[in-house]
Amino acid sequence: MASRADNIASSLSLSNFSKATELKKRIWFTIGALIVFRFLSFVPLPGVDARILSELYSQTQGGILDLFNTFSGGSLSRMSLIALGVMPYITASIVVQLAASLHPALMALKKEGEAGRKKLNQYTRYGTVGLCAIQGYFLAVSLEAYGASSGLPAVVDPGILFRIGAVISLVGGTMFLLWLGEQITSRGIGNGVSLIIMAGIVAQMPTFASNLGQAYSAGDTGSLLIMFLIALIVAMILLICFFERAQRRLLIQYPKRATQRGMMQADRSHLPLKINTAGVIPPIFASSLLLLPLTITQFAGNSLQPDSTMGKVVVSLNQYLGHGKPLYMLFYAAGIIFFSFFYTAVVFNPEETAENLKKNGGFIPGIRPGKNTANYLDYVLTRVTVIGAAYLTAVCCIPEWFLAQTGLPLLFMGGTSLLIVVNVTVDTITQIQSHLLAHQYGDLIKKAKLKGRMR
Repeated sequence: MASRADNIASSLSLSNFSKATELKKRIWFTIGALIVFRFLSFVPLPGVDARILSELYSQTQGGILDLFNTFSGGSLSRMSLIALGVMPYITASIVVQLAASLHPALMALKKEGEAGRKKLNQYTRYGTVGLCAIQGYFLAVSLEAYGASSGLPAVVDPGILFRIGAVISLVGGTMFLLWLGEQITSRGIGNGVSLIIMAGIVAQMPTFASNLGQAYSAGDTGSLLIMFLIALIVAMILLICFFERAQRRLLIQYPKRATQRGMMQADRSHLPLKINTAGVIPPIFASSLLLLPLTITQFAGNSLQPDSTMGKVVVSLNQYLGHGKPLYMLFYAAGIIFFSFFYTAVVFNPEETAENLKKNGGFIPGIRPGKNTANYLDYVLTRVTVIGAAYLTAVCCIPEWFLAQTGLPLLFMGGTSLLIVVNVTVDTITQIQSHLLAHQYGDLIKKAKLKGRMR
């Protein structure tokens, strides 16, 4: 029989949304913050010639810069104040998570609860500032050198003052985005940093759709190809929604406890193991590692002679590690599978989970508490991760192969972008439903109080 909460959740409608004043304020705040993010993406760095930047960027397409540019909403191609986006924060948070799982001192700090979490978040921010400063400096130096070697000076007045100004501007832009994301999380709806990344990806979709329309008008793309593309996107979205919500539930039994009526009753619950425990981290890591050599060779290509040994190495790398090439697809799939198992082992500790169940008196029926439970959890998690890794590999490699065969520059259709957009959308809708559900419960409580007073 459905519970009272299930009945209320099934009756959620737009009429209830119009009455939820606090929810509407949160949504309007989130929209306003995302508009500020989009405005900032058009504010260029001081001392940069924006007209030459687009021409320089078009010469380095196909590398890791395309991935970062998609996540930042085109800010990198315009070299705006937020050109680095929130990727340094994502990198720093992953490094801190890995360190907290491997280093004993940070592992103890992780177990301290809210105080330990705040301390780890502080370390993550320090790491973000350091990464932003390093990436900003190398970005400014590369912009000066590459612009000078190509004969297109993108920097008006190169020198130490430009580098210092660029580093300060880029660090300030990224930290402002982090502050904006925290404001969205606390005063808006959804996870702020995730929404900023999703907004950057979605902001690129009109440009890609316009390019696709121009290719169709010019006769370069047929109607059947466009219909197949739309069908593939819909199928990928449905597949992502299914697997991201899929779980392997393990039954947890608790000992019998006395109730208020004096009866002994045993409690039951479930331990959910997600099919895709690693999330979007494996494809991001795998694509970043594969595209990094290609980006370096693109920057160094103009200063090398094609007949030299290094020039031949550069040509070979660009030839075999290009998008859609067999070697690239093989390494990409292998990287996704490796990072799926690696990151799952980092974020989920079977021994710690088994120890917590033992302390609370819980056990899996048929499995002894302690070491046997940890071995069983590891056994189930390994097999679940096999399915999750195969799903991630299919979602990321099929669009990559399709884009390579058709030559369509639709990075938003890539597996990583679709994973981020679908996951963030589902999480945001879930939070909206939770607010609506809480609002309806509040109305029920008010009605119950009124009836009590009337009696």
